[in-house]
Amino acid sequence: MVPAALHDEMLRLRNEKQMDFLESLTGMDWGVADEKDAPEKLRGLGVVYHLESTVTGERIALKTAVTDRERPEIPSVSDIWKIADFYEREVFDYYGIVFVGHPDMRRLYLRNDWVGYPMRKDNDPEKDNPLCMANEETFDTTQEIELNPDGTIKNREMKLFGEEEYVVNIGPQHPATHGVMRFRVSLEGEIIRKIDANCGYIHRGIEKMNESLTYPQTLALTDRLDYLGAHQNRHALCMCIEKAMGIEVSDRVKYIRTIMDELQRIDSHLLFYSALAMDLGALTAFFYGFRDREKILDIFEETCGGRLIMNYNTIGGVQADLHPNFVKRVKEFIPYMRGIIHEYHDIFTGNIIAQSRMKGVGVLSREDAISFGCTGGTGRASGWACDVRKRIPYGVYDKVDFQ
Repeated sequence: MVPAALHDEMLRLRNEKQMDFLESLTGMDWGVADEKDAPEKLRGLGVVYHLESTVTGERIALKTAVTDRERPEIPSVSDIWKIADFYEREVFDYYGIVFVGHPDMRRLYLRNDWVGYPMRKDNDPEKDNPLCMANEETFDTTQEIELNPDGTIKNREMKLFGEEEYVVNIGPQHPATHGVMRFRVSLEGEIIRKIDANCGYIHRGIEKMNESLTYPQTLALTDRLDYLGAHQNRHALCMCIEKAMGIEVSDRVKYIRTIMDELQRIDSHLLFYSALAMDLGALTAFFYGFRDREKILDIFEETCGGRLIMNYNTIGGVQADLHPNFVKRVKEFIPYMRGIIHEYHDIFTGNIIAQSRMKGVGVLSREDAISFGCTGGTGRASGWACDVRKRIPYGVYDKVDFQ
């Protein structure tokens, strides 16, 4: 689709086709046009949009691109889907595509003084950005990109916070802690009225690194995207490669991968619960979570040889068969966890102090949760059950019954 018609078409899809969920917005560099290209060949800098209707379940993909690499401009859709605000900033950060109409066109992950756009095929980030040991300068302004009546672009400088606002800096935390981020928040009493998030403290350029690796070599990096989702991330990449190569894995492999995914999901939830409890001063609940999480990590270690970074999935299968103790230990863990989960509620989530701290805080309506792209537990809390295991089943999720 040509960029000039993009916004109107997106608005039509949102209103007429009920495409209320923007799954992803991905920047692309399709290279420079060549006279040998076929007419349908897409070239230039562009974006791929994946949309879904939470009403009908219909999913579509849409592409757009511009050939002007000096001034790549595409209309913003952040006024249609709220999550596009961050998605478009990420694309601007990596590809330099300017989204006209975006209210906050700043970098999202890289430093403010970064030179160039590292995901472009003609960019050499190491040459233009030698190692810098100085602290990043904090800016109090942003750029709002407006379209003039004559078709030209106007950058309007906007202040992030007003002089009368009470601004508090939170973070960044130590890299070993959960969620390394920095927030600047405008407070009115205990109510956060405005927030400026800096997400790039542990950005490691894995996508860029993958460009120079073979498919098997990329697998090691997926485990390190999120050490609480190492198996799922590697599982996803293996499925992509297997689909591209036409590889059909056995049912045994599918069952093993699915069981491992579920064990790590519980592992992730237990650590989230423990960290949340600790942050609210409930240290006992923190120890409960780590006690039970150890049982899962011991299962991982026996079969995979690792507790966090497991390196277990591989293209076409898994690295090794299950340990002889695997089935026995999993069958022991499941009734144990089901039987003890009420204690978590008794000491923390059912505690009147914890409830008074959390109830009514940060409430999202169902409509806002969808617009912000909140999936999983966050979406369910807003009345929107968006679970990829049920929406687009993989592994053996279509063969098992779960809530």
